[in-house]
Amino acid sequence: MLKKIISHFSSNVAIDLGTANTLVYAQNQGIVLNEPSVVAITTGKNNKRRVLAVGNEAKLMVGRTPGNIQAIRPLREGVIADFDVAEDMIKYFIQKVHKRRNFISPQVMICVPSGSTAVEKRAIQESAESAGARRVFLIEEPMAAAIGAGLPVTEPCGSMVVDIGGGTTEVAVISLGGIVHARSVRIGGDTMDEAIIAYIRRHHNLLVGEGMSERIKKAIGSAIKPEKGVGKTMAIKGRDLVNGIPKEIIIDENQIAESLHEPVMGIVDAVRITLENTPPELAADIVEKGIVMTGGGSLLNNLDHVLREATGLPVSIADDPLSCVALGTGQALEQIKALKDVLIRMF
Repeated sequence: MLKKIISHFSSNVAIDLGTANTLVYAQNQGIVLNEPSVVAITTGKNNKRRVLAVGNEAKLMVGRTPGNIQAIRPLREGVIADFDVAEDMIKYFIQKVHKRRNFISPQVMICVPSGSTAVEKRAIQESAESAGARRVFLIEEPMAAAIGAGLPVTEPCGSMVVDIGGGTTEVAVISLGGIVHARSVRIGGDTMDEAIIAYIRRHHNLLVGEGMSERIKKAIGSAIKPEKGVGKTMAIKGRDLVNGIPKEIIIDENQIAESLHEPVMGIVDAVRITLENTPPELAADIVEKGIVMTGGGSLLNNLDHVLREATGLPVSIADDPLSCVALGTGQALEQIKALKDVLIRMF
């Protein structure tokens, strides 16, 4: 009876704590929040930090702040880089979802990269507890992605998922509610953005920011060069490194595909190594069912084609790749008794 009363006043939440974006799934409501994982802070007297903005509002400040304000991304490569700021961000998102100050502390389910160390998992758990969570459960990111993509994770058959997020790519083979083999590489959307910035700097002596590189990736990014010509083109703006003044140039799809070659091959290698370590019976299942891609990085044009060519296996993109991890984490929260075996046991 007490549990029912508590659950009535406390909306338990599942959090996809991503390097680029944080999605929050509220029990019985679905995804209720999707905002950038960015916090703007100001440093006052005695070096005391104060939060100015979180999420969408803070993202607008990236690269545009004066000296006393910092726009910080508290997660790097899928793990917490700034404990205090991450705690403030989680607290803000939980309070925003509840929309009231006085609420009974919720139970929180958070996904973590499969390659996270015990220290990194403990940091995420403690951040959520400090932010007001009554109890914290952890689930590995590829498992959450597979659940969200509708794969039969609890059945005695092999399912393979490739989740490409902002900071990491998680590749896993799943069967009977467990991860048979997983590989986590710190390559993701951020790595692609950095590769584009480095390429433009090296070949055009132009410095562009993170926001511009992300827009380039979404507009003309491709995992392979176009068959004919230079493909789509785009006008980009940045600072000329020769004379220091703002400048606009035209860049094309062919150049961006060249800049993304290294991170794309890093993802392909991770998939190959995972397949090499897959037991024969499960490998047979994957030949039949193929590989499912999730995460924002899976939307890179022609990346599924590259994986198909490299592995010879069917490759498909999940129906809602951006939300798969959040939906899977939410389903694990909703069906916590049925899916308890897929959760990470913290001692």
